[in-house]
Amino acid sequence: MEKNHHQKLRDMVYGFAVGDALGVPFEGKGRGTFQCTGMTGYVVHHQPPGTWSDDTSLMLATCDSIRACSRIDLRDIMIVMSEWYLWGRYAINHDVFDCGNVTRMALNNFIDAMPAEYCGVADDEIANGNGALMRILPLAFLPDIDADTINNVAGLTHNTSFNCAYCRKLVQICRDLINGKDYQNDELKSLPIEMVRSSGYVADTFVAAIWCLLNSDNYKDTVLTAVNLGGDTDTIAAIAGGLAGVKYGSDAIPKEWVEQLRGRHIIENCLF
Repeated sequence: MEKNHHQKLRDMVYGFAVGDALGVPFEGKGRGTFQCTGMTGYVVHHQPPGTWSDDTSLMLATCDSIRACSRIDLRDIMIVMSEWYLWGRYAINHDVFDCGNVTRMALNNFIDAMPAEYCGVADDEIANGNGALMRILPLAFLPDIDADTINNVAGLTHNTSFNCAYCRKLVQICRDLINGKDYQNDELKSLPIEMVRSSGYVADTFVAAIWCLLNSDNYKDTVLTAVNLGGDTDTIAAIAGGLAGVKYGSDAIPKEWVEQLRGRHIIENCLF
């Protein structure tokens, strides 16, 4: 029997969080300067092994808002993301040790003004990072989600048409995987690794995460390939891991990695 959407959401979230935690110790390190083979810690952010970053926290904030509201409520998403930023809600031990500049700007604007209407940073020069892409996957698990809703959720922080387009693409790929349709892209799959950029630019992150998914046939290889690309290791491995979680199931995640993952109770409380 096909797994229900709740189980597949759980597969995605655990796949995402484990990928994030694998990548945290190596964020910003150059390709070829390290080799990730498993869960470790205390390298870049000086966090214990199994610690996730802002990627998982903000993805969980989105999940939790959907759980609490039973729908997409843009203001509530901004509130719960602000509670993460200010007080460490959805962060392990309430420790917020990483936050993207554009996300910080958008949340500060919301916190300072608490406007009735709000939108994220719309400057194409600075707002095409991956801070919306990293939290958008939960929308794939909602029935009849439309492009405008995806744009609105992405635009809470990164309000550019370019960024929103990549968020829509990622949601569609995840939705296809949920429905048992494997994603294929021969041109992207055959891209030489030298051409795969692993920066925090939204297009680079999207391509890198999908490239890892296409060039692996199991969860473990997908996320280790993603981390070992270097650069924005946590975000790329989180997104690749979330998709691989849906594709292969959370049972395919190495048991020792799940056991080492901190904050599992936070995850369980946010699933809808």
